[in-house]
Amino acid sequence: MDIAVCIKRVPLSPGRWTLTADGTAIDTSGSAMGWTLSPHEECATEAAVQLVEANGGSVTAISLGTSESQEQIRELMAVGVDRGILLETDGAEWDPQATASAIVDSMKADGTAFDMVILGTESADTGDYQVGVRIAHALGWPIVTNVKGLSVSNGVARCERVAGAEREVYEVALPAVISVKDGLNIPRYPSVPGRIKARKKPIETSTPQRPAPRLEKKSLALPPQEVGTAEVIGTGPDAAPKVVEILKEIGVLT
Repeated sequence: MDIAVCIKRVPLSPGRWTLTADGTAIDTSGSAMGWTLSPHEECATEAAVQLVEANGGSVTAISLGTSESQEQIRELMAVGVDRGILLETDGAEWDPQATASAIVDSMKADGTAFDMVILGTESADTGDYQVGVRIAHALGWPIVTNVKGLSVSNGVARCERVAGAEREVYEVALPAVISVKDGLNIPRYPSVPGRIKARKKPIETSTPQRPAPRLEKKSLALPPQEVGTAEVIGTGPDAAPKVVEILKEIGVLT
């Protein structure tokens, strides 16, 4: 079983995110900005590695991004990914349609007869929810989204989706595209031997031609920021009457 996992290098900020001056992208110029993978993609990788461990085959990580994306590919190689394909860009954000097209073109050029594409339901930064669906459409494969349970038997993928307190179950014949959510599994941590092996695994790099955008991003907006406040009502025994008043106000005491 040969599986392609699609990943994306996304910003990790210890505090609030900020936008660029034109309001169309996340400002990644701050010195405190780090980089990571989304939890969805970590779970997608773990699912692919588990399937290959059980059935044989290989896992290929495909990423569209800057040369620094090799860092994230190597991290996944340390937990079982066999090789990587980096579609190197200048760092400008590609729309979901262009991203899916580049990934599909790279899969066809690679020549591997992939049985499955697994990816996160949405990226952690832009949250487009489109790339997986567009990949499936371009390949003519079935797709199941928002998957929280996955197994494969006799060429059929059994996918579970959460529906309230119940679970929907879909069965699709391979090859297929599966987009997953975090909680599907518990991703393993890279081991020291795994990191050493990852240094020797191959990453193939190419530079795709960015097509003219057919989708237009108008702007991004940050969610309202909640500001917490604290009120000093007193100190020592003198504050006790005020505490009682507040407890009555919120209905704890009558």
